[in-house]
Amino acid sequence: MYKKIKRIILENQKLHKNNLLHLKELEWANIYHDSIRGKEWLEKLPLNIGRWAGNYSFFYVLNRILNDYKPNSILEFGLGESSKFISTFLDNELFDTNHHIIEQDKNWLESFNKKHQLSSRSKVSIHPLVKKIVNKHEVNSYEKLGSTVLQKYDLYIVDGPFGSKHFSRYDIVDLIRKSNENDEFIILIDDYQRLGEQETTNALVTILKEKGIPIYKTVYVGNKSVCLLGTEKYKSIESL
Repeated sequence: MYKKIKRIILENQKLHKNNLLHLKELEWANIYHDSIRGKEWLEKLPLNIGRWAGNYSFFYVLNRILNDYKPNSILEFGLGESSKFISTFLDNELFDTNHHIIEQDKNWLESFNKKHQLSSRSKVSIHPLVKKIVNKHEVNSYEKLGSTVLQKYDLYIVDGPFGSKHFSRYDIVDLIRKSNENDEFIILIDDYQRLGEQETTNALVTILKEKGIPIYKTVYVGNKSVCLLGTEKYKSIESL
């Protein structure tokens, strides 16, 4: 009887938590739609929000970053709905911005291109999925990423490759190791509710602190969570 009662309590707690997250997501949906009001080119953009793509908190935060900070250079891990969103910004507002997308699947790129046309300043590079070991854990990684990612960026969007149980999407850590105290940037990490992404974020924070780079961190929670890391220039990410 005790085990049955305990199980029911745990199930109710889980249900309550899930309901709360869905309510937060509904609130973010309204906040997002308010934030793009008056931008007809965004209001009419067909987006499939949620599921494998970013959720409403993700797109709200992305919209605020592009609108408020106007990054000149963007590196995005994973081709998808956010690529369309950023590309539309490039063609309507961010006329001096370059956008580099890293994608693991050539077939997905071909399918995507049949339905969507990206900005001429959105470049896609294919880096197949490979396995590597990080802190004794096998993780998904982009093959030979360093051969095409040769510069530093104002905005990093981490939504690929496929997630790993531990130290997920760790390629961003190797890129940020090259940073110094003069660099200013934002890192947007999707799926932060997962342990693997949290471990990778912790690794980023540790490296930046070791380099003496002030870092600001905040999390936006809907039915999925989005984590933002920003340097001193972007400390206002905590109140978007």
